[in-house]
Amino acid sequence: MVRLLIILNVALYLLQAVAGDVLIEHFALWPPIAPPAGEVAPAFMPWQMLTYSFLHGSPLHLAVNMFALWMFGRSIEDVLGSRRFVLHYLASVVTAAATQMLVAAAAGQSYPTVGASGGVFGLLLAFGLFFPRQRIWLLLPPIPMPAWLFVTLYALLELVLGVTGTQAGVAHFAHLGGMLGSYLMLRHFARTPGRR
Repeated sequence: MVRLLIILNVALYLLQAVAGDVLIEHFALWPPIAPPAGEVAPAFMPWQMLTYSFLHGSPLHLAVNMFALWMFGRSIEDVLGSRRFVLHYLASVVTAAATQMLVAAAAGQSYPTVGASGGVFGLLLAFGLFFPRQRIWLLLPPIPMPAWLFVTLYALLELVLGVTGTQAGVAHFAHLGGMLGSYLMLRHFARTPGRR
């Protein structure tokens, strides 16, 4: 399933390059609020809660998300199995979307959200929970740290960046929403019989 998700994301990014803004207009996550006076924005539709995660804003955005999906997703799929992996990933995507819409509505923002980051942050949280002592090497600075510490520090950084409004255009609260969806889905799996 990790391989399939990567193929779908890359294929849709290539289609974006050909189709222009058509996919963004219909399948990006648009907040369900009125745009500023004098502006026209596409409307929110329920399917956007999932489809936004298959669109990306740039080749770098796509590459970073797909690398993280490959890096963390394979281990999580091994633990959960393919069916539960997909349910977990999509739950993270949906809660990331819901969180982003709440934040956008509170802030009066009317721009669209795209990217697989919500699902990726869900996988990141799951990796930290399943493999807390696994060493992760940071690129800058190049230091190793256990997965639980990496995930904790990354979540705190996202919270600080979201609260302070740093890195405009990055959906920091959506990332945290993806982690929330991951946690809730893993709790659900723990209470139901099946592969763990």
